[in-house]
Amino acid sequence: MNIGERLSKKGDKVYYFYDYGRGKDGRHATGLFSYVKPKNVVEKQHNMETKALLEVKRGQAVLDQQSIGTGYIPVHKFKANFLDYYADYVKANTRNGNRHLNNSLTQFKKFIGKDFIAPMEITENLAKKFRRYLLDHYNGETPLNYFARFKWVVNAATSDGYFREAPTRKVVAQSNPSTMLKENLEIEEYFALVRTPCLNQQLQLGFLFTCYTGLRWCDVKSLHWKQLSGNKLTTRIIQKKTGRPVILFLHPVALAILQFLRPDEEPIKYQDERVFILPSQDGCNKILQQWMKTAGINKHITWSCGRLSFSILLQDKKVDDATIAYLMGHATTKQVVRIYKRYRPKDQTATINLLPNPESLPTFLTS
Repeated sequence: MNIGERLSKKGDKVYYFYDYGRGKDGRHATGLFSYVKPKNVVEKQHNMETKALLEVKRGQAVLDQQSIGTGYIPVHKFKANFLDYYADYVKANTRNGNRHLNNSLTQFKKFIGKDFIAPMEITENLAKKFRRYLLDHYNGETPLNYFARFKWVVNAATSDGYFREAPTRKVVAQSNPSTMLKENLEIEEYFALVRTPCLNQQLQLGFLFTCYTGLRWCDVKSLHWKQLSGNKLTTRIIQKKTGRPVILFLHPVALAILQFLRPDEEPIKYQDERVFILPSQDGCNKILQQWMKTAGINKHITWSCGRLSFSILLQDKKVDDATIAYLMGHATTKQVVRIYKRYRPKDQTATINLLPNPESLPTFLTS
């Protein structure tokens, strides 16, 4: 294992790097440097300590190379506390807009109720108990999503040599179907909301924007003007979960909302500002309930119901699942088919009346 040297632009320092070859990413910085001509005792001492540290790092790098494929974890890389390993994995793999990985760590900490857990304590039985904990505390897809991320971490630790076999291999992530079906808004109720004032106008406009775009609450809250261009969203904002770019053309109502918020100013003046100033998600949902009541809508509507309504009304118009999934930021149609679909008929009477109706009823039915 070679340690390479690079002279600074000023020529007064030498920076050191790991020399893995001339290929891509073949030279990683060690984070160390020394003075070419030390001017005082402090700089001379610095050079001596740097030389000693370089030897340590050289030895660690050799161990890293030699341990590949052996299952042995060098001491300088081994995390005695599995929570530290978990936290490092979350930091390295979390993507904007996808909170499942970070939340899985939060829930695992709550589950174990302590600040330290050794890797040897991560067993199949513990994994089953954690899965049960999630199912007892959450409904819908949340338990499945959190436990799946926990399995990601354990699988990564297995690949890194912490386990000979993943303790979670036989423990399947499970969802917890809610006994309460989420409500959706119909076309007439869309119009009622447009006509009905709300205590918080920013919330009113933001929720209607969700109804006409399918954006999540977190996406609407973090939306900046620079992420909008003309009549379309041109950034990855609605694809934070998948990282896939998409262009979403905006409905006239969504465009009218934007025009109302910024009627005259040049975009360059406010492009770094947020489009909507919203309370917390819980705060938004509380205000939504009051707004629904004022609008005469007797349903339990939360912010996510706007996203559901977006999907259902497009399906009512025979838009295919693949297109809806794309617009909602999903890589496949799985979520649309399982979650974002109509569970309740819009008009039961109209549906029943589609059955054949004879011109006249038999006499025994009219007597």
